[in-house]
Amino acid sequence: MPDPYDHDALRSLFREAAAAGRSRASLPPVSAIAVRGEKARRRRIAGFALACCLVLGASGAAVAAFLPRDAGPGLPATTPPPLAPSPAPNQSPPPTTGTTTAPTRTAYPPASNTSPASPPPTSTVSSTPTSTATSTPFPP
Repeated sequence: MPDPYDHDALRSLFREAAAAGRSRASLPPVSAIAVRGEKARRRRIAGFALACCLVLGASGAAVAAFLPRDAGPGLPATTPPPLAPSPAPNQSPPPTTGTTTAPTRTAYPPASNTSPASPPPTSTVSSTPTSTATSTPFPP
């Protein structure tokens, strides 16, 4: 049985348009398809890298938020050496024998670099008065 819609004007126009479109349709060159595929692959990789960076940054921020805060300066790793006793203010200096002596320094053990919070050792310099001999330096 013949189709009653074969003589429909609109249907025949659509069939003519489809035939014209099929005759003009052609595939782009393979190189153009490959370039489009490469661009899409690069965009996809860049998106994955951006997502990874965002995940790492967010997890780092979350870890930093949950870590305990520093309560203040910590104690030194080692205890400082004891201070040398200083002479009482009412004591007299030791007697001199006529020769001059170099100032003495209190020696401390070398400071270790393991405790940056400990203060550096200080040196105590004691000077003795010079000899007051009555000799003349040059003969007359």
